[in-house]
Amino acid sequence: MSLTESAAAHVESTWDHIMPVLVDYVRIPNVSVAFDAQWREHGFMAEAVELVRSWCASREIEGATVEVHELPGRTPMIVVVVPPSGEQAANRPDDTVLMYGHLDKQPEMEGWREGLGPWTPVIEGDRLYGRGGADDGYAAFASLTAIEAVRAAAASHTRCVVLIEASEESGSPDLPAYVDALADVIGSPSLVVCLDSGCIDYERLWVTTSLRGMVLVDMSVEIVTEGLHSGDVSGMVPSTFRISRMLLSRVEDQDTGRVLLPSCTVEIPGERIEQARLTATEVGPIAAQYPFVDGAGPTTADGSEQLLARTWRAALSVVGAGGLPPVERAGNVLRPSTTLRLSLRLPPTADPARVEAELIEQLTTDVPYGAKVTVQAHSSSGGWHAPATAEWLAAALEEASVAAFGSAARMFGEGGSIPFMGMLGRKFPEAQFVVTGCLGPDANAHGPNEYLHLPTARKITLAISEILHAHATR
Repeated sequence: MSLTESAAAHVESTWDHIMPVLVDYVRIPNVSVAFDAQWREHGFMAEAVELVRSWCASREIEGATVEVHELPGRTPMIVVVVPPSGEQAANRPDDTVLMYGHLDKQPEMEGWREGLGPWTPVIEGDRLYGRGGADDGYAAFASLTAIEAVRAAAASHTRCVVLIEASEESGSPDLPAYVDALADVIGSPSLVVCLDSGCIDYERLWVTTSLRGMVLVDMSVEIVTEGLHSGDVSGMVPSTFRISRMLLSRVEDQDTGRVLLPSCTVEIPGERIEQARLTATEVGPIAAQYPFVDGAGPTTADGSEQLLARTWRAALSVVGAGGLPPVERAGNVLRPSTTLRLSLRLPPTADPARVEAELIEQLTTDVPYGAKVTVQAHSSSGGWHAPATAEWLAAALEEASVAAFGSAARMFGEGGSIPFMGMLGRKFPEAQFVVTGCLGPDANAHGPNEYLHLPTARKITLAISEILHAHATR
């Protein structure tokens, strides 16, 4: 059997055994630390960590070690170290592949269709519904299975270090401390593999070329010290919601959605513009796959502009609100305050510290009517822009995609954030990166009806085994 045939046979048989464990993982409500201040007391994170650790430790990979590290006051980290295997890797014992994933989850979110729920795993055809399977609980299973597949094919891989963190959905606040503490274990990786990204379709291996950064803040506007009868005071006392709108208009053009902060404007590399054009030509406007209500549509119908808008341009979203009662309990009261949680997505090369400072200045300077405005910053993280692809990796991506999917690989920019990638890009500027994942446009990460596309998870696992062998024999 060839590498592909032997590796594919191992991937298929192993994924059959992964599925029950992954289903159990989806059942655990281990929401990330930002959404559960009592995560330690509730014990769900520990339960998820033990489930994944136990599975990793059960794998018969000669020489592998599996440990859970927990720094004081931090969420835990699973670390798997696998020694090199195969003749072609034996003479490079320190050459390392760093493989990354996370097991913490986003909160429940409303809107799950009947029969589904965030902690209710349901398999329908090729889909495993539930929170966290694709984002990205499958990563630990896929990473170790890919390593096993290389060994099953009697091929080669260099030393591999698998890191599975538990705070990514909170912006990875604990990750820098672990990267420093584990510096001797991590070494200087020449290849980084991350399975926490997405794909435009399920027909090929999609490789992420960039990720956006993010600044997350709460803006609170106060105008009076208590709620007042709206018939008595409205027209004299301004609404805090209107003041909030006025402040947001300093940040975003309400007609176009363009972010007005100069720190959010960057030059888009010509290569990325051309890739967006070619991708749009091949797959069409990707926004057509989103569940718009009847009569609604995207900000632009141009497929290339859609891709650039979600990857290289800033965007502001109001993702939460405080001070507003449910409509069924809303009296005719002018509310004393409004709090909005603002998620500002940044272009890959924008400076998050500069953006955060400029955002806060715009929201707190010369406030209308002298209202009291406070801004609490929760997190800020930079984006990531992939280095130039080495010739060996470009060839390996093509071969791996054809072997696993039957189609050539494609590259695209992703609109989300993975703080670890920016950190590693700065720390290891010579490393090559393979950032990919199973989240297609309708997989709905973070939202209701999130699902893992099971055939893609298997194919990505096989593709990574091919890339590991190519890295060892480059």
